[in-house]
Amino acid sequence: MEIDEILNKTYPMSKESKRLVTENIAEVYCRKNYIIISADRIERNIYFIKTGIARTFAKIGDQEITFAFGKEGDTVASLNSFIANQKGYEYIELLEDSVLYELNSKCLQGLFNESIEIANWGRRFAENELIKTEKRLISRQSGTASERYEELLIKFPDYQKGSIGAYCLLFRY
Repeated sequence: MEIDEILNKTYPMSKESKRLVTENIAEVYCRKNYIIISADRIERNIYFIKTGIARTFAKIGDQEITFAFGKEGDTVASLNSFIANQKGYEYIELLEDSVLYELNSKCLQGLFNESIEIANWGRRFAENELIKTEKRLISRQSGTASERYEELLIKFPDYQKGSIGAYCLLFRY
């Protein structure tokens, strides 16, 4: 998915605002199993998935607890780093070879100060992440593992027998 589509999915911006954002984005290629975001550090970038799939997990003792997946067109970031400029608690791993758009968080924060449209994009991004988190929390509190797995297969129909299914079974999504 192209960066213009991804940005518009969150909040439509004028061509000029999109130009300001996209001129600060680098396209990067990463191999399967690469960890793009690591816990216990302040992450300096956010990523938009052009192609590929990612999982977000936390390490609790010897266990990995997967709590989110990202697919083409999704934005992935350490929200604790992005919003609070604090160390993250999550890891984000690529489940297949992927092409990502990389944007420096500090640069984006500067753009928020320059453009109300870009600031509104950032606000909408944060709101959408809050809603996703709330839905995951409700699902974890009320749904069975089988129901959560079925919801995941609806969201990722192309991966029913691929890496997502395996990770769900291994990591009790």
